[in-house]
Amino acid sequence: MADPTLSDPGASVWGMAGRVVKRAFKYRFYPTAVQAEQLARTFGCTRYVYNRALAERSQAWSQEQRRVTYADTSKMLTGWKRDVETEWLAEPSKGPLQESLRQLQGAFEKFWRKQTRYPQFRKKGQSKESATYYSNCFTYRGGQIRLAKQSEPLDVRWSRPLPEGAVPSQVTVSRNARGQYHISILVEDTISELEPADRVVGLDAGITNLYTLSTGEKITNPRHERADRERLAKAQRALARKEKGSRNRAKARLKVAKIHGRIADRRRDYLHTLSTRLVRENQVIAIEDLSVRNMVKNRSLSRAISDAGWSEFRSMLEYKADWYGRRLVVIDRFCPSSKTCSVCGVIALAMPLDVREWTCRCGVVHDRDVNAARNILAVGLAVAACGDGVRPPRT
Repeated sequence: MADPTLSDPGASVWGMAGRVVKRAFKYRFYPTAVQAEQLARTFGCTRYVYNRALAERSQAWSQEQRRVTYADTSKMLTGWKRDVETEWLAEPSKGPLQESLRQLQGAFEKFWRKQTRYPQFRKKGQSKESATYYSNCFTYRGGQIRLAKQSEPLDVRWSRPLPEGAVPSQVTVSRNARGQYHISILVEDTISELEPADRVVGLDAGITNLYTLSTGEKITNPRHERADRERLAKAQRALARKEKGSRNRAKARLKVAKIHGRIADRRRDYLHTLSTRLVRENQVIAIEDLSVRNMVKNRSLSRAISDAGWSEFRSMLEYKADWYGRRLVVIDRFCPSSKTCSVCGVIALAMPLDVREWTCRCGVVHDRDVNAARNILAVGLAVAACGDGVRPPRT
């Protein structure tokens, strides 16, 4: 499955053979000692440029109420490279440094649209280490990728081939907390639209069952985090006992990171399999617009909600439905799907969370989750027909 990190479904266009989309393929690679050192310096420089540009923009606004643009920070970067104290910024390729400024601009735009909080400084060891190279900062020849200012190509493990004739337009190299290096290669790919399906489905998210379908099927929640909870707790206790700054603490931190990484990998694989299946089988998929950010504030459920990966699953459904010609409908989160009888339409006065089965006054006995999924589907089909009652899509 392609990595959607860099995918841009909105940029897809129709071609003669199908839909042309920008698609990222992610691979593991193993750098040499020299390459690892160069990448470490590049990661540090991109973090420094991001943080310094953020400080300049924040200071300009707080002291002068002046807004600093991306173009302004780009000029600043040129000056920083010429400054004796920061002339080391000229060592890595210019592409990743410019990209860090673009990322900061994007963070501010999301803040202005009230989608996220004010941009935060990136801290070493606490933020993702990555660098993006555009086509003028790397070469791709004979199935090998060589980054700018590196003499040897990367040792990429090609677990699957790139699309035939694909020409990478950008690559992003990253290093995760487990010390693993990955490269995401962005290319244009032609995706054939699936044959129209005669099935539609509504999904009700849950904890005991990850999703309940309007067909009555219940998708088991594998609870990946709970399966490794004891091992994770033991590793975290060992980490807490280690002296700060010591080598033993670094080793203990790596053990914790590896456990978290395994949990995330299993969760992602499970969600990919489920989302692909639902998109292939159904022409229309209806889901609720859940406010996960607010839901995790419930201390008794936050751990289980975070482990469920609802936001990640929605993102997968969005880009896969767009790719394959399906329709994903997101209904308003305030729709009383659980309290409404899917047969007669009567809304119950109250429906506590511990009530898993209830009887409507029309005599129908409802499974709470199946009933909710059927109502979500009904509302979703109405939204698909008339376009009313749906919240704005996420951007």
